[in-house]
Amino acid sequence: MDNDSPSAFGLAPDDLLELFSSGEMEIEGRMPYSSNATLLVEVSDEAKSMSHRAIYKPGKGERPLWDFPPNLYRREVAMYRLAKALGWDVIPPTTVGTGPLGEGSVQAFVNADFSEHYFTLIENGVGIEDLKQLCLLDLIANNTDRKSGHCLLGVDGLVYGIDHGLAFHEEFKLRTVIWDFVGDPISAEALSSMEALFSDGLDEELACLLSPAEQQAVLRRLGWLIETKVFPEDDTGGHRYPWPLV
Repeated sequence: MDNDSPSAFGLAPDDLLELFSSGEMEIEGRMPYSSNATLLVEVSDEAKSMSHRAIYKPGKGERPLWDFPPNLYRREVAMYRLAKALGWDVIPPTTVGTGPLGEGSVQAFVNADFSEHYFTLIENGVGIEDLKQLCLLDLIANNTDRKSGHCLLGVDGLVYGIDHGLAFHEEFKLRTVIWDFVGDPISAEALSSMEALFSDGLDEELACLLSPAEQQAVLRRLGWLIETKVFPEDDTGGHRYPWPLV
C-alpha cells in the first residue's frame, strides 16, 4: 500500500495496542445483532493526543457456554497474536484492556465498506489472498463461527476478519462459510510461514491465552495443513457451515 492510500486504521498497530491497553475508554453504544456485550468505544490518551474507535468485548458481558470456558475475549486476542506470529495482517490489532465493564478485548474498529461481506467479495474476486489467509487461520485456530459478515473490506482494499471468541477449542468443530478454496494448493509463502511457526512453537504471548490442550491442538492442526499442503474439504457432508450464514 502506498503512502497516499487510505488507511483502515488511524494509527500504527503498535500505537493502537499501547493505546488500547492503557487509554481511557468511553462507550458510544452497543453493536447490533451481537449475543454477548459488544460495545463501540472511543479510546483516548490525552497526554499523547491519540484516540481511536474500538470494539470492546468485556468478560462480564458474556453469556456462559457449555463447551467454552469463560473469558471468550481472550480468544479474540489469541487470534490476533496467531495472525501476527504468521506475519498475516488480516486481523485488526487486538489486545486486552480495561474499560467501564472491566477487563475485555479491545480491537481496532475497521474503516470498511459494510455493504461488502465474504459472499460479495468472493463473487467479485476481491481480496482473494486475504481470504485464503483467513481461511487458514480459521483452520489452525478451529474457528466455530466464521460468518460471511465477519469478513470486512477495509477502505485500504484489504480484507480483515473479526469476531473470534468461539475459536481454539481442542475438539475440531470448525464452522465457516469459506469453502471456495477446497483442493487448491496452499501457497509456498503461506506454507513457509506455517512451517516456521510449527518449528518455533507458540510464543509466550499467544500460549498464555490458551490451555495446554488447546496449545497442542493448534500445533496438531498446523502440522496437518503443512503435511496436506491443500485447502481441505468439509468432512461432514455439509454440516460445517455456521448459522446464520451472514
